[in-house]
Amino acid sequence: MAKGIVSAIDVGTTKIATIVAHVRSRDDIEVLGVGVVPSHGLHKGIVVNMDEAKEAIATSIQEAQKISGTRVDTVYVGVTGRHISSINNKGVVAIPRADRLVRADDLQRVLAASRNVAVPEGKKLLHAIPRYYTLDGEERVKQPVGMHGTRLDVETHIITASVSSVQNLVKVIRSIGVQVQDLVLEPLASGEAVLTSQERESGIIMADLGGGTTDIAVFKDGDIYHTAILPVAGYQITSDIAIGLGLPFHVAERMKKTYGNVTPGLDAGREQELTGIENGHTASYRELCDIVRSRLEELFELILLELPTTDYQRLAPCGLVLTGGTANLGGLVELGKDQLKMPVRRGAPLGSGVYGITDTIRDSAYATTLGLVLWQARSRERSAWTGTRSNMFGGLGKLLRKLFRG
Repeated sequence: MAKGIVSAIDVGTTKIATIVAHVRSRDDIEVLGVGVVPSHGLHKGIVVNMDEAKEAIATSIQEAQKISGTRVDTVYVGVTGRHISSINNKGVVAIPRADRLVRADDLQRVLAASRNVAVPEGKKLLHAIPRYYTLDGEERVKQPVGMHGTRLDVETHIITASVSSVQNLVKVIRSIGVQVQDLVLEPLASGEAVLTSQERESGIIMADLGGGTTDIAVFKDGDIYHTAILPVAGYQITSDIAIGLGLPFHVAERMKKTYGNVTPGLDAGREQELTGIENGHTASYRELCDIVRSRLEELFELILLELPTTDYQRLAPCGLVLTGGTANLGGLVELGKDQLKMPVRRGAPLGSGVYGITDTIRDSAYATTLGLVLWQARSRERSAWTGTRSNMFGGLGKLLRKLFRG
């Protein structure tokens, strides 16, 4: 793969999207190709059928290669699922030298200290992201290298993942002949694509409403503060529509996307009876909207329960940003504002500096897809001044290399 070319795969419950982009800098990204296919063999971020997953991922990669004219050899892969867990942990080291000058190796030592946490059996480190440093009691230091002090502290966001879940996903991708460059927690990627720097600094909650999971991330003081994964999302809404209205699942999915609206009163012109959907299936528009609204009201409640505090205004004065495919449902933003009593907006990818073949990814459903590329660019910039990798795969990378050697 040519220098500067980055490939990534968003492996979801409803779709698999492979993106190929030329990354010159974080503000200069040319999208060369995107391959999107229906997902098979995966559910809620977990591989459940390796043969089906392999075929779907391979088709997505082939489509991206054809459009971009570039061979995909290595990829960044989005990871999600209920097996993900996170904590914030602190580390501290002394600066023993006579000049008291903080150097890059001091950052490596303090980050290593912050990663010294008890990891449950069957889990390994996925990310260890430094949030901020404290130098001799001076908090919120972002770049301590070159400064003078005697004590260096760091607060680090630690994310762990199930070894077996990650191993199965990596095994599928490697069986296609593609190497996994690194794994990225999906809400971190989505945040890169839909949040502004001001929102990340002041405090913002982001919820990526996907097909199988709702990925939650809270950003504060410019970086990640809290992450959580809910095993509830668009799939459950479709399932309830199918059961409640007596429809096949695929018909219920199409109805949800075409007619679903959580505030049907805003759509007064809609016929009350939906007819001719497929093979004579009919349904009540009002009943459809009531089911969608009820499930999303419950989902908003679950999102709040996953937050680390009930003081939402102090935690996230910028409110909530909704992204992901389910965020496209009509009236969702209005429902969020009414129920949560906080600012709510829909987040779509594509900010300044992203160009090329972008038609496919101008939708909230592709926030993670583009975000994987943006995360890699940001991680590279951060590593340039810390002298360490912010996207630390740690022991899990070593384990996977051992498991898949040869």
